[in-house]
Amino acid sequence: MSHASHGPVRGVVESVEDVSPTFRRIVFSGEELNHLAVEPPFYDQRIKLILPNVAGDLPQVAHASDWYQQWLALPDAQRGVMRTYSIRELTRVGNITRLTVDFVLHFADDGSTGPAAAWAAAADAGSELLVVAPRQGQQQTGIEFVPGEADEIVLLGDEAAAPAIARILEDLKVAGSSAKVCAYIEVPTEQDRLAIDVDDHADVHWLPRGDEQLGEPLAAALGWHVQEDEPVPAVESVDEDLLWETPVFSASGEDLGPAIEPRAGMYYWIAGESGVIKRLRRFLVREVGVDRAQVAFMGYWRLGVAMRG
Repeated sequence: MSHASHGPVRGVVESVEDVSPTFRRIVFSGEELNHLAVEPPFYDQRIKLILPNVAGDLPQVAHASDWYQQWLALPDAQRGVMRTYSIRELTRVGNITRLTVDFVLHFADDGSTGPAAAWAAAADAGSELLVVAPRQGQQQTGIEFVPGEADEIVLLGDEAAAPAIARILEDLKVAGSSAKVCAYIEVPTEQDRLAIDVDDHADVHWLPRGDEQLGEPLAAALGWHVQEDEPVPAVESVDEDLLWETPVFSASGEDLGPAIEPRAGMYYWIAGESGVIKRLRRFLVREVGVDRAQVAFMGYWRLGVAMRG
């Protein structure tokens, strides 16, 4: 099947595996995935998944540069739901491309399930959705992990960020990075520790939440790592907007000045529930004094809110 170089491609479920109580790993294949670019490193590459509509059909989306506007213009009943995920693995062997995505089935131990998690929970071999990811020959976008010349890297995230952190760690190993890497991953249970192929100079700290409040293990780990004498910041209420602050972009519209690549020193990549990430940002930037050019903060989701896109 021939396609223009824009728009979603069809992904067909090849296998489903519950790798832990929280994570369901789904491998997609299908002829159309051969249009995707598979050149690593992927790091925290964002992709979009468009789920079947209320009738159980995939929306009809044009393969054109304005495909997104055309998708938005579809009636609600036909459009399906779009959600953002990251690549756990993307490989091509011969003419078979496989995309692996780790889905979080429930967030924050409250049993809440969004539409993508509900789709993943019911998916089996042959289930289909649409995938929006960089195409062959396209400029790569959607990667926020840019450590520059940093010789120390700190990765922090909750279960939503765990797949991206795992991919970053494995890509750093493949690239032969000499940076010292510490990853702190907060997950609901002890059983959610996933296998990650890391280098000898990378340390992965799994932080099972148990009965603690969402974000408490991450805040404690970050406070200890940065400055042992600083108190862990109090939990703050969540506002309407997702936090997204990188060295080159501010979701709040704040003028960050000229883009500066992180220099030697320590670089922070922090992602997860937006309210938690906001307080960690305040702690690092305002209280500890970390230069904003050395850190990326990303709100991947918001507690109690069904995210769009």
